[in-house]
Amino acid sequence: MELRYSELPQNIRLIKLIGRLDILGAGEIETKFTGYCAGEGVRVLVDLSEVDYLASIGIRLLTLNAKSLATRRGRMVLLKPNADVKNVLELTGIPAIIPMYNGFESAETVLLAS
Repeated sequence: MELRYSELPQNIRLIKLIGRLDILGAGEIETKFTGYCAGEGVRVLVDLSEVDYLASIGIRLLTLNAKSLATRRGRMVLLKPNADVKNVLELTGIPAIIPMYNGFESAETVLLAS
């Protein structure tokens, strides 16, 4: 699993994940991912467009960080999951916790509104 981080205008943090978000992948990125989600009022956009597999441990990583952000007046949104990953997220009810968008503009608008 590869994690790429960048800062976008208006203090949005972009985390792009590439590969399999399974037990091995989550273990490889967990510390960095959590670190990038740290702080007060942080807005995080997680690009899942190149994640080809999502296991329960990956869902746990996403939800724990999203909930932690919310307690610190922050927000996380998910961007462009492929069909298989989107199906897993929907079946597990994740969009009720972390909004999911196919378009960057929609995701950005939601982050900036919070």
